[in-house]
Amino acid sequence: MERDLALFPQDEIGEFLWNAVSAGHDINQEREIEFTVIFKSHEQALKFGHLLLENNQKLSLCSFDGNPEHPWEVTAYPFISASYENIISYRHLLTESSAPFEGVFDGFYFQVN
Repeated sequence: MERDLALFPQDEIGEFLWNAVSAGHDINQEREIEFTVIFKSHEQALKFGHLLLENNQKLSLCSFDGNPEHPWEVTAYPFISASYENIISYRHLLTESSAPFEGVFDGFYFQVN
């Protein structure tokens, strides 16, 4: 199969999705995808988490050892298909809505079966 750069651009997200498709995984199937935003303070993370809860988003909040300057992590779990467009759009939504709380987008993950 030849890679369609419109569907799988040559960036981190496109590479992840292309590798999943190349391995035979159906990224069009809806699934829970983890999107993580990290924060400088527990209070900022709580305020962002509250915003997500007000919008009926499933989330978790916990301490984060991977970045000493941003030791708090909020992970959102939308149930969506893993298309490039969906991932970019949700990342943009989280980036924009976490900006007032000084949130930093830290990545996404989903299990490929």
